[in-house]
Amino acid sequence: MTDTIEIYIDHAGETRLAGRCRYVAKRRGQSSVFEYADEWLDYPGAFALDPANLPLEDRQIYTTSDKSALPGALRDTAPDRWGQQLIKRAFRKAGEERALSEIDYLLAITDQTRIGALRYKRESEDTFDHDIGHYRIPPLIQLPALINAADAVQTNTETAEDLKLLLNEGSPLGGARPKSAVTDNDGTLAIAKFPKPDDDRSIPHGEVLAMILAAKAGVNVAAARLQDVAGRPVALITRFDRRDGQRIPFLSAMSLLGLNDGDDAAYTDIAESIRMHSSAPTEDLHELWRRIVFGVSIGNLDDHLRNHGFLYDRNDKWRLSPAYDLNPVPLAEKARELTTWISEEGPAADLDIARRAAPFFALKGAQAEAIIGEVTAALKGWRNTARQMGMSAADIAVYATAIQGDAPA
Repeated sequence: MTDTIEIYIDHAGETRLAGRCRYVAKRRGQSSVFEYADEWLDYPGAFALDPANLPLEDRQIYTTSDKSALPGALRDTAPDRWGQQLIKRAFRKAGEERALSEIDYLLAITDQTRIGALRYKRESEDTFDHDIGHYRIPPLIQLPALINAADAVQTNTETAEDLKLLLNEGSPLGGARPKSAVTDNDGTLAIAKFPKPDDDRSIPHGEVLAMILAAKAGVNVAAARLQDVAGRPVALITRFDRRDGQRIPFLSAMSLLGLNDGDDAAYTDIAESIRMHSSAPTEDLHELWRRIVFGVSIGNLDDHLRNHGFLYDRNDKWRLSPAYDLNPVPLAEKARELTTWISEEGPAADLDIARRAAPFFALKGAQAEAIIGEVTAALKGWRNTARQMGMSAADIAVYATAIQGDAPA
């Protein structure tokens, strides 16, 4: 099977053809060939959509992998596991029994909610929207319907209308957790993250608590709040890849490093990419190290490379995006080991390892200790913040095994 898509990008107020990608799926694997469009190469404001995987050059660029044949920039805009689950079921309910390709998944996301600024259509199409996901983004008033639809998916009782409602989720920034795109009361785009019927603790409470504490600790973090929906908590995370109605190009740290799912890298590797690609490297290095300290301090252990992002800035340079997907992991669920190591020393979520790695992030000892002090101060009294959010005493006790705010640094 061969499928060719045109890749457009919203930039400087216009939608421009940036390139074409030919995707080939065979019995023994898949591959793709990407080529920049002449219009993009000739555009004075052109930049590499993906510096590590798609350098801005007039040539064909091949991608092949056991896990994905899409270049990193395209793969970042594809649906996560939750989105793929919805898409599979929607195709099946529409009578499509064939195996779906990466392109099928890529195009099934509603264009308006897709992360970043890339937009896709097949060469024969005249629209960026495709039937499987074409639907108006629901407002907050529809949260009860959305949470009921997500519950139905969890219990395999969903209807075609449930799937149609949920398929507006255009962000791959989560994982397998149920979620949907929504428009907030002020018209901004947000992600609503729902509880699961079998959760043994409130995941939405934990995530929003982490985001609030991160902001107090001086971390540049996406805006987040908790919404009660018929007695059930929903986390609302404002999308940071939109500014004044304009889309902002996005890349995950995985893509900026030229890696694939399952590949290993350390924060010190991300730091090296920041030195190469950031328009303000010192600021971003200091910010990333602050996030390390904060993540260690709250037990944010699922910090894989997709959970770190970059937004395009200017002159072929990128900036570290606001932090997202911050989740304290209780000790009973995982040993205190980071998914992304701080350095080559090992996976331990240990402030002493962070201290020794500080020079990689352009920090002197006194600067590093000052950041640790600020993070520690922000976490003191976190239980009061949790209570104010309505977190139960049982959940506070569970999260206390993750959040080290009351312990000395």
